[in-house]
Amino acid sequence: MKAVFLDTASMGAGIDFSGIRGCVDELVLYEQSTPAQCVERLSGAHIAISNKVRLDAATLQALPSLKLICVTATGMNNIDLPAAQASGIAVRNVSAYGTASVAQHTLMLMLALANRLPLYQNDVRNGMWQQSANFCLQHHSTLQLDGKHLVIVGSGELGTRVARLGEALGMRVSFSARPGHEHVDARPVLTDLAPLAEVISLHCPLNEHTQGLISRALLQQVKPGCLLINCARGGLVDDQAALDALIRGQLGGYGTDVLPQEPPREGHLLLDALQQPLNLIVTPHNAWITPEARQTLIDKTADNIRRFRQGI
Repeated sequence: MKAVFLDTASMGAGIDFSGIRGCVDELVLYEQSTPAQCVERLSGAHIAISNKVRLDAATLQALPSLKLICVTATGMNNIDLPAAQASGIAVRNVSAYGTASVAQHTLMLMLALANRLPLYQNDVRNGMWQQSANFCLQHHSTLQLDGKHLVIVGSGELGTRVARLGEALGMRVSFSARPGHEHVDARPVLTDLAPLAEVISLHCPLNEHTQGLISRALLQQVKPGCLLINCARGGLVDDQAALDALIRGQLGGYGTDVLPQEPPREGHLLLDALQQPLNLIVTPHNAWITPEARQTLIDKTADNIRRFRQGI
C-alpha cells in the first residue's frame, strides 16, 4: 500500500518515520500541502496522513484508491467525515499521545500566573527592581496554590493527569459535569463550581455544547482573582470577555495555548493585549510539542495503519 503524508513540517524536526515506513510499501513525505495540491499528491495512494491539511468532500470523491485517512492529531475537524464514510474511507486519529506534555504545559501556565510572572518580568525589564528601596518587589499579590480549589472541565486522560498534578501541589480538585450532558452527569455544573474556584482549567473538546463555554456571564460569576487556563481549543473562551475581566481584576490571570484561528495571521486581541502590563500568557499552540509526544504521535499512527491492514 502507498501512503502519503501531506504535512510533515507540522511534526517538527527530529522525527523518525521508520515505524510508518515499516507497515506500508511506499511512503511519500511532503512538508506542506495546500488543499489544491491534495488530489494530485494523493492520486493512487491508499493511505492519506494529515495533521491539519483539510480533506473535503470534493477531494475525497476524486480519490477512488484512498482507503484510509490517518489524522496525526486527536481532533478530526479537518476531515469531512460524512464524505469519507460515504466513500468507504476509514478515518483514524490518535489520542493520549501528548498527555504528559500538555499537562506539563498546563502546570507551567498555572504556576506562572499564580506567581504573577508576566507582571514581575515586565517590572524587572523596566528597571523597577533595580530602583527598589527594598531587596524585593512584592506589589503584585501572588497566589499560593496549596489549599486552593482547582476546577477542571474535561475528565478524560488529560484532565485526570492535570488533576494529579494539582493534587500534588496540595490543591482541592473538582471536575465539572460534562457540558451538554449535565442531565446524566451527577457532578456539579460549571456555573455552580466557577464561583468557588481559584483556578479553572479547560481540557474538553470544542463542539456545540462548549463553544463560548467561558462566557461573559460566567466570568461575572467567578471568584475575584480566579486564574483561567485554556490548553484545549480556541473558541471555548470568549476572549474579549476574558480580557475585559482580566483588566478589571475579576480574573487574576489568563493563560491560553490556543486561539480561534491558528496561526493568527490577521492578529488577535490577546496578542495586542500582551503589550499591556497584564497577568496574561499566550503560547503558540505548543503545549504538545515535546519530542517525546511528537514521536509517540507518529508511532501511534503507524499502529493505526498496522491495525487497519490487519482488519482490526
